[in-house]
Amino acid sequence: MAKGKSASKAVSGKRVKKVLANNAKGITKGAIRRLARRAGSRRLSGLIYDEVRSTLKGFVERTVSAAVAYTEHARKRTVTTGAVVAALKKNGRMLYGY
Repeated sequence: MAKGKSASKAVSGKRVKKVLANNAKGITKGAIRRLARRAGSRRLSGLIYDEVRSTLKGFVERTVSAAVAYTEHARKRTVTTGAVVAALKKNGRMLYGY
């Protein structure tokens, strides 16, 4: 028996992928405003929020897909920080310190 498993929970089954909803809406208006303030903006148009959400979603999708490609090429099952740093470097965003 594996450590931390009780006999009643030893049943295994097929894993089911979770169907993702529109998670870009989880990036709130306040979070976008804070990012804009950090970048130096004072005022934001009301139309900017959906545009920022779609741009950020595209950036995250590109980064994650590249990181997963690096992970699969290394025949690993866990995405490591090295894979994410390499994916960011591939997309032209160097990240130092990892």
